[in-house]
Amino acid sequence: MKLRYLVVCGAASAVALVLVRVFGVEAETLLLAAGGALCLLWLVLLLTVPWNLYFRARSVVHEAGVSREKGLAVPGDRDAEAARIAKVMLRTAIGAHLFTGAAAVAVAVATGRSAGYWLAGCYLLSTFFRPAGAYFSALRRRLVTLDREVRHPRDDIAAVRKEVADLKRGNKVLEHMAEEAYSSLARLHEALDVVGISANQRADRTDQRLDAMSREFESVVNRLTDNQEIITGLKAFLRLLRADGASAQQVV
Repeated sequence: MKLRYLVVCGAASAVALVLVRVFGVEAETLLLAAGGALCLLWLVLLLTVPWNLYFRARSVVHEAGVSREKGLAVPGDRDAEAARIAKVMLRTAIGAHLFTGAAAVAVAVATGRSAGYWLAGCYLLSTFFRPAGAYFSALRRRLVTLDREVRHPRDDIAAVRKEVADLKRGNKVLEHMAEEAYSSLARLHEALDVVGISANQRADRTDQRLDAMSREFESVVNRLTDNQEIITGLKAFLRLLRADGASAQQVV
């Protein structure tokens, strides 16, 4: 940066020498031109540095208030410090404009040139340039904010949209789980119906088998009873045969 400034100063000096030596420009005219350039640079500096710091500090104070309205905890010393800096920068900016205007008037009185009065008026009038521009800029931002607040809620729009999207995804997951549960219940009902039908069929077959076995048992019992009578008759016949055989042996 220093080298750049040295190069600029050297180039300006070279241009001044060329104007004086070659073109015959008076040194007083060059001094006036250089003074005008310096005054312009000083005016630009006045309109940027202190006013930028002032409006930045005011913005910090405003944002601290907005954060408190939203329920965020902001230490009280933060906005107090920003307000103090804003007050100092405002006094510095206005004081610099007034001091520069007074210096321009003093130079005009000392030199007897009316251009100094014009410079003083410009410096004093420029005191209102930056605040006016900042006011209209803030007014424009405020209108944009009001328009957005009218169209949508101010705070956490993105968060609300994200929550809605999450709820939609969760709803879809729950619907899918419910469909799977319904399908599982339907399959379970079908399986229970099949098991019930099979159990009824097995019970019917078991009853049929028991009935058949009962009938067969009764038939066997009946046959055994009939055979018992035959066996009793055969035993009586055998006893009769034995009795006849014994009588014949005694006669012999």
